[in-house]
Amino acid sequence: MSFWGQLNLMDPASPIQAEMLLFHDHAIVLLIGIFSFVALIGVKLVFNKFSSRTMHEAQQLETIWTIVPALLLIWLALPSLRLLYLLDEQSGSGIILKSTGHQWYWSYEIPSVGLESFDSYMVQEPDLEHGDYRLLEVDNRAALPSHMSSTVITTSADVLHEWTLPSMGVKMDAVPGRLNTMGMFIETPGIFYGQCSEICGANHSMKPIVVEAIDIADFLA
Repeated sequence: MSFWGQLNLMDPASPIQAEMLLFHDHAIVLLIGIFSFVALIGVKLVFNKFSSRTMHEAQQLETIWTIVPALLLIWLALPSLRLLYLLDEQSGSGIILKSTGHQWYWSYEIPSVGLESFDSYMVQEPDLEHGDYRLLEVDNRAALPSHMSSTVITTSADVLHEWTLPSMGVKMDAVPGRLNTMGMFIETPGIFYGQCSEICGANHSMKPIVVEAIDIADFLA
């Protein structure tokens, strides 16, 4: 992959992540506009031969440069608040995936289908097969149905961890003695990768997260 290709965000696989990408583009447009305007004014001031040493105040100019930034902040805040409310929405139905963080692996459990707890360790480099991703592949993937609401409950057995799945727009703290929940809706079947985003120790980047989204009929079978 090229350098510029690595700078792109992951393709969204859930409505929440799609909304996050839209908000990202919305904010980038605002930032580029502000940067361009400030750069233009800076260049004009450098080459401006007029002097304003006798000017003591400009009420109209001060009013403009107070109101315009306030309007820009509102333009940025409204979609941000909408996205925050969407992130807090929880589905009352669907599959529940419980994730428990350990050093240095994850344990998963799906109680609604009677699936007992299983551990998910990173596959070591000598054991990788052709096509596997280094530092991202695990021996046991967490399976969830696609086109169906799912709720992820996370906690930790030792220290702080972070259950992060970028393609789903999920980034959730795993705190010892506490349950955190987030909902997600997987729009397409596939395999989605993530990693622990919390600095929970020397090997925190060596505990990947892999979720395999499959058809509902195959999931129930």
